[in-house]
Amino acid sequence: MSIYTVVMISLSFSLSLRCSFEECSATAEWLLSRTEIRPLVGIVCGSGLGGLAEMLKDQMAFKYSDIPNFPQSTVHGHAGRLVFGKLKGKACVCMQGRFHLYEGYPIHKVTMPMRIFKLLGVETVILTNAAGGLNQDYKVGDIMIIKDHINMPGFAGNNPLAGPNDERFGVRFPSMSDAYDRELLQLAQGVGAELGFGDFLREGVYCVLGGPSFETIAECRMMNRLGADAVGMSTVHEVIVARHCGMRVFALSLITNQAVMDYDSQEKANHEEVLETGQLRAKQLERLVSNMVTHIEHNNNDA
Repeated sequence: MSIYTVVMISLSFSLSLRCSFEECSATAEWLLSRTEIRPLVGIVCGSGLGGLAEMLKDQMAFKYSDIPNFPQSTVHGHAGRLVFGKLKGKACVCMQGRFHLYEGYPIHKVTMPMRIFKLLGVETVILTNAAGGLNQDYKVGDIMIIKDHINMPGFAGNNPLAGPNDERFGVRFPSMSDAYDRELLQLAQGVGAELGFGDFLREGVYCVLGGPSFETIAECRMMNRLGADAVGMSTVHEVIVARHCGMRVFALSLITNQAVMDYDSQEKANHEEVLETGQLRAKQLERLVSNMVTHIEHNNNDA
């Protein structure tokens, strides 16, 4: 077999993993035909934070396994449901559980829900995640508003926008200098102050890695020196695709463990700690997001 043939087979396989506009449209149409909710806000719940979806009124929920073309979550702490409903009167759709590179999904499949959000009519995306604290001033239980990110997999070319670009979704080279909406960031700070969350509400830079193994001490030290305040295994790829589609983005990290950066330390990161911290701080995070949603303005009227 020639090198040319190998390259063409590899390219063909790579393109077959992409989620086409037609495929995403079919999924969006399937969902819209089964609910009267026309969401303007899309919410993604990270590990242990699925309670946000339970706050929705007039719920219509779909298991991921029942939605055409949709991936399935395999992570403990992710319910695997897409929930439509009203949050403080605003039409929303909420993912109880997301998808990750470490589950074995190609990056285009991981981010497919963002494209479906766009086709459902979503204008603003709110993402939450559980993250390890790199900033030594952070404490377990702090909530970090993400103001920027470092995309480590992207340095190696693993970007959800790689491959042919479909102009129906967005432009070939989207800007990421404004990935996180500054007005929404200021809104979150104001809402947090009103709720009395000043003691544990932070603002910082999130770094994404592929996972599923937690970071080494050397890796944590490196990321901290690069300017990262928290590290995790999600969110950034979704943000890139959401911005490519023209949606506004706001994201929060719940600091569920302190990254180990001392070789003399006996501490070890573990997923159980992530879920436990999520349960302890979840109510405050839910209040922050729900109060923000009431103040978000959209181009369209609520459905």
